[in-house]
Amino acid sequence: MQSRVSLKLSELRKARPATIPERFVRDMTERPTLATALQPPDTVPIIDFSRLVKGNKDEYKSEMLQLTRACEEWGFFQVINHGIDLSLLESIEKVARDFFVLPLEEKQKYPMLPGTVQGYGQAFVFSEDQKLDWCNMFALGLEPHFIRVPKLWPAKPLKFSETVEVYSGEVRKLCQHLLEYIAMTLNLRTDFFEEMFGVAVQAIRMNYYPPCARPDLVLGLSPHSDGSALTVLQQGKGGSVGLQILKDNKWMPIQPVPNAFVINIGDTLEVLTNGKYKSVEHRAVTHKEKDRLSIVTFYAPSYEMELGPIPELVDENNPCKYRTYNHGEYSKHYVTSKLQGKKTLEFAKVESKKPT
Repeated sequence: MQSRVSLKLSELRKARPATIPERFVRDMTERPTLATALQPPDTVPIIDFSRLVKGNKDEYKSEMLQLTRACEEWGFFQVINHGIDLSLLESIEKVARDFFVLPLEEKQKYPMLPGTVQGYGQAFVFSEDQKLDWCNMFALGLEPHFIRVPKLWPAKPLKFSETVEVYSGEVRKLCQHLLEYIAMTLNLRTDFFEEMFGVAVQAIRMNYYPPCARPDLVLGLSPHSDGSALTVLQQGKGGSVGLQILKDNKWMPIQPVPNAFVINIGDTLEVLTNGKYKSVEHRAVTHKEKDRLSIVTFYAPSYEMELGPIPELVDENNPCKYRTYNHGEYSKHYVTSKLQGKKTLEFAKVESKKPT
């Protein structure tokens, strides 16, 4: 099913029809309100990573307060001065774009099979009547190595695999460092998450959103929260402003900051912090003239790990909100469910007892 879906969308990109195929047209309640010139006064917090790593005492304290606020109030923030070479960001964007412009028959050598999230196609499609996202994806499991599917690593474009390896190694280090600082905002040991996670699971997904004649009728990506602990998003240069987050029950566009990463808290961190830091629903919208590319890294604990609220974050005032469960079991549940807000997190919630 997913290969046929991709075929349709690739053909749409070339034909750019004025009429949108019915499977992409959203119900009235789901259609996006497109961004206007008047943006909300609030902006997603910006964290200067260099101030955390090598700032003076005041800079460090200020940035830690900003990070705490970002995690508590937003679940999203942008990281600048992250220390990853900008030429590497350009390289990963180039190989991703080069992959998506390959002939369809070349890309279809790496099909995303139903019920999986690796390969080329559309993920999270489970029925013939399900509304489709205006997006093509290419995804790969990276770490630990046993989750890799070698036949899905493309031979073209040249240097694709090599670039993904180097880029992913750098992003992995960034995730580890960010989790150290997030641990400190929770009064936990710096290495708390690294020790708990074991050999962390890491995957990369590249999303390509073609221009759409009727962006008011479609969604680039359905509203969802991420199942990861942390998600790291690189937005392609020159693309449309596509990412929106649900803030105070309103969809808010995220204006890209040049050379920054957008970081968001995933469901796993919400469970571990007993809801102190929450994952946030987000979605992607399309644009009439511009395409958009994003490169997303998901970072999560080992599949073997039993997950539940950290005991230090549970007390009389903050009773346990989530049950303990196996992370591999949750991941399987996540990838076999369609994207539907934060519904997958219901899997982990403790059922509230009705008063007798």
